[in-house]
Amino acid sequence: MAQIVMNPAKSLPVLLVLLYTLLAGVGCSQPQAIVDGKMDINIAGKTFVCDVVADEASRTKGLGDRRSMSEDEGMIFSFPDSRIRTFVMRDCYFDIDIIFLDSAGRIVAMHAMKVEEPKREDESQLQYELRLQKYPSRFNAQYVIELKGGMLETLDLEEGDQIKLDTEALQAVTS
Repeated sequence: MAQIVMNPAKSLPVLLVLLYTLLAGVGCSQPQAIVDGKMDINIAGKTFVCDVVADEASRTKGLGDRRSMSEDEGMIFSFPDSRIRTFVMRDCYFDIDIIFLDSAGRIVAMHAMKVEEPKREDESQLQYELRLQKYPSRFNAQYVIELKGGMLETLDLEEGDQIKLDTEALQAVTS
């Protein structure tokens, strides 16, 4: 019967590489994948299935014309750059909570946005846009999350908190 004898000096580097490989993933969260235009995002321990909005036309429309949203749904807006942004409740039929995030996913502003009167027949698009309340990021923001109204009250978030995002995946689909 043959016996295999290992030289400890030669096997230690191999064992260290194996150990490092096994431990490298421990404690690390997997990046969120974008699947069918959606991304799961964990916010304060609650997972939201968010529509990814990454082009100008979709960003302008946002949640406009939608009639409802469940408490586990959301929308993540991804922009190609980080700058001060302003959102409005254009053509929205339910209250929305909004979270502005900088390029690293830190919260820079949050607002509870209330439903506004729809565009009147005697009102131009410009008049409508000018009368809508503006919700600013106050600081540079590259990502914006919209949730069903009232969610901010339950999430216990503060400015400066970080929401982990797979920014590489988001930027790969952003135009």
